[in-house]
Parts: sequence; C-alpha cells; structure tokens
Amino acid sequence: MNLSRNVSEIIREHVTLEVESIDRLYLNVYQPQLQRDLGVVAFFRYHRGQPFASSSLMADMTRTFVTQLESFAKTQQIPVITFPKGQRKDDIANGYRAKFSKEEGVVFIGKAQEKASVFRTEKRYHQASGQTYPWLVRSTAMVNHYYIYALDRNFGPFFLKFCSYFPYNAKLCLNGHEYAKQQLKQKGIEFEPLDNGFLSCADTRHLQRVCDGLSAEKIDRLLRKWLRLLPHPFTKTDRQAGWLYDISILQAEFSLTQVLDRPLTGRAFFEEVIHENLDLGNPGQVQLIFNRRVTKRTPGRFRTRVITEGVTPSLHVDYKHSKIKQYHKEGRALRTETTINDTRDFTIGKRLKNLPRLREVGFAANRRLLDVQQLSHDCHVGAATFQQLQTPVAVDGQRASAFRFGDQTVQALLQALLVLSILSPGFKQKELKERLALLLGLEPGTITQGRMTYQLRRLKLHGFIECLPRKHRYRVTPFGLRIALFYTRTYVSLLRPGLSQIAAPDPPGDNRLRSHFDKTSEAIEQWCRDAKLAA
Repeated sequence: MNLSRNVSEIIREHVTLEVESIDRLYLNVYQPQLQRDLGVVAFFRYHRGQPFASSSLMADMTRTFVTQLESFAKTQQIPVITFPKGQRKDDIANGYRAKFSKEEGVVFIGKAQEKASVFRTEKRYHQASGQTYPWLVRSTAMVNHYYIYALDRNFGPFFLKFCSYFPYNAKLCLNGHEYAKQQLKQKGIEFEPLDNGFLSCADTRHLQRVCDGLSAEKIDRLLRKWLRLLPHPFTKTDRQAGWLYDISILQAEFSLTQVLDRPLTGRAFFEEVIHENLDLGNPGQVQLIFNRRVTKRTPGRFRTRVITEGVTPSLHVDYKHSKIKQYHKEGRALRTETTINDTRDFTIGKRLKNLPRLREVGFAANRRLLDVQQLSHDCHVGAATFQQLQTPVAVDGQRASAFRFGDQTVQALLQALLVLSILSPGFKQKELKERLALLLGLEPGTITQGRMTYQLRRLKLHGFIECLPRKHRYRVTPFGLRIALFYTRTYVSLLRPGLSQIAAPDPPGDNRLRSHFDKTSEAIEQWCRDAKLAA
C-alpha cells in the first residue's frame, strides 16, 4: 500500500469535501439588569411597586413559572422526566428524538437539580432605630433546572435550559452542522451526513455558504421565537417595560472537516501527524496557532495531549481556557476543532454580537494548526540554500553576517520569528526585542538599539523579513518561515538530542545512536591497530 508522504499531499490530493462551520454553541440567556442586587431592587420596587425586594416575591414568581411549565407540558402531551444520575442527557435526548415525528415542537422536558447563583433576603438591623429590614445578598443554591429539548424547522435539535429560581437565567445550546442540514433539506439538496458533520454534498459551495450564513441575528431570532412559544418567567407587562433577555457566549466550537477518500491512508497519516507534532503545546507553538502572545505571566496551561479512546487517537492543544482538538472522525474525515470557553482570552466581549470576530479567531486557529503541521512535516531546504545562509551577504552596498546554524543568537532569533509570524499587522522592533531577550535569558534593556537595528538589517538582507510600506513594522516572508522552521526543528529535535547521546558518559533512555557510534569508533581503532602491525 502506498501511503501519502506528507500533510500537503494528503490535503491537496485526497480531500473530497472540506467544510468550515460553527459547531456547538453554548449560550447564556440572561436579564442584564437583574444580575446585580441594585437591579433586582429596581425591578421589584420601581417597576412592580413593591415596598421591598424580598425572596418571598421571587418565590411567588417561581411557583407561577413552574405551574405554567407543567400545565404547558400536560396540555401539549409533552413527556416530563427527571434525569437519572450518571446517565448522559444527550443519550436520553437522542432516544426521545428518534420517536418524535413532528417537523417542529418540544420533544420532552427534563428536570435536574443543579447549583445556581441566586438572591436571598437576610435580616439586618438599623443601628439608629434598632428595627430590622430585609437586605438582598447573592448566594448559591441547589435548585431545579428545566431542560426543554425541541426541534426547530430551521435549526434542527436544540435545548433551552431554564433555572427555576429568580432571575431565571437560561442556557441555549445549538449546533451549526444541524442548522446546515435543515437548510439543505429545505432546498432539496442531497447530502450524506456524518455524526455532527457531512460526508458528502451535492452542492458543496451552497453548503459552505449556508455554514457561513449562521449569524448572531439568526440565533437571536431563534431564541425570541421560542420564548414566545414557551411559558415565560416574566409577564408581558415586564417585557413591555424593557425587562428582556440578552445572549452571551459561554462556549463556542469552530470546526474544519476534511473528508478523505481513503480511510486507511487517512488514519495512518493522522497518526504520523500526531507523532511529528507532540511539541505543539509548547508556548511558542501555541502562540503560532492562537495568534496571541504568551509570557511568563500568561495564566493557564500550555500543553499537548494525545488521547486514545478505543483505537482512535486525538491531538489536544490547550491555550488558557481554550483548546484545539484534532482527530480522525468516524474513520472518514480529519476534524480540526477549536473550542473557546472564554472570549476574553482573545480580548473579545462575551455578547453574541461578537460572534463574527470570534469565528475569525476560531477558524484561523484551525488553519494555522494545519499550516504549522504542513511546514513542520516538510520543512527541508536544499543544500545550496543552506550553504548560502552560512556565508555573509551583500545587497546594494549593505553587508550582513551569516546565519550560522549552531549559533545561539541565530536560533533564538529564528524562534522569535516563528512567534511573530502570525501577527497579521506585522511586528515592531520592540516586539522582536522582547521575544529575543526572553529566549536568550536577558533583560530587554540590555539589548541596545544598535544591536536590534543590526539584527533587523541582517534578517532583511537574507530575505527573512520585509518592511511593510509606510509603517514601522515588518512581516515574515514565506522563505523566512520555512528556514526558521527548518533551523529550529532540526536543532531542537535532531542535533541537540543526538549530540547529548553521543557525548554524555552514560546517556539515559534510548541510546541506540550512542551504541552505533561506539561500534564505529571501535572499528576505526581496530583498523589503525591492524595497519600499525602490518607496517
């Protein structure tokens, strides 16, 4: 069997369908004005005209809301169940959906006790009068949550989870692939589904347009539609007065699915990719993928994990609260998936209106991971190019020293370029200086302006970087990125560990290279002894 040799070849020649889509969205549905105690006070005192804001008033609202939910389920003949402990809610939902025959409607309602943030009333004493008065405080409590699993003709399956206690925050969970499937069905376009994805489609361009068209406005309309159809915890008068739900992003998944024509080849190739990229969780590589700077003060873990569940391996790269997962989906497709759990990791707000910016980050991270894998898997350079870098260069009367492979400053400089290469507006001299100092173990202040000017001229004359017009910024060239990857990967993964085996008195771990060198040394010594005896 002839397996494909590198990432570029498999993507170029063996991908039959490529789809970029929002995957799972987990959204927070909340009343912005009721997340603080003063807002709650304003709701009960100034809107509803109550003398005090107290938990007894909230309890009355809760009883009304729960009664309406139960009455709605009974009238519509909707099953109401209590989720058993230890059983996946998705598995239960799939069973009910399989029996549901309508095009649209509530499939079932599930109930579970979960911890929630609530407001409580406590008694306080007025120091002057000595009388008690109620005071609102934020607390937590185990309260019932109602999971409303439904089918929408435009979005497919989704669920809306309501907390049964004031201020009745909710969670909306939907899936971009299910949305796309519903849109294709309505257009009469044939497709073959994967679990949470697509295996084939009669009109791939239309499929991608549908995926691109899933917007914040459409999601907002979905929520408003079902808030009208379902029992609402707030009255019509409350809503007309401006007490309305808003949406923020709790978790967003952005996927790139590449269906392969030969499943066996795809699996063998994917395992090779994992083997070649175990260092992707290092801070330098994480910066390449997520387009964010990582310093010693950056919180979170930066790691690569290879997880084998059954016989299917998967690659995980973590960055702060976000991660990229890459795996061979159902033995048919390469799935690259970025999950963002906190939008502020990328200085983006949490409200749903920021979805366009967030999807740029997610999809770009997927593409960068593949770019890094392609270059790192095939970053060789020709002998002539390598030799040219070992000698000084002169361009238009300007001279620059060589990029000698084993030089510590050269290695640090090229590692810094790898990090800075993903900055779309380019990088400044200051950013290169800070990164170079960190890699050399120096304070940035110890690197002079003249030294940085020298290094920038050196990089420019050798073709590693180019100046951006009318800006004091620089951009890494494709040639510079390839050479930087070749130098750093060869030095870190091949030369340094190889020399440590050869030179160490007692090398730990795999010392096959050392044993072969020892045998070669013994053979040479024996040859010399034999030659001397013969003479």
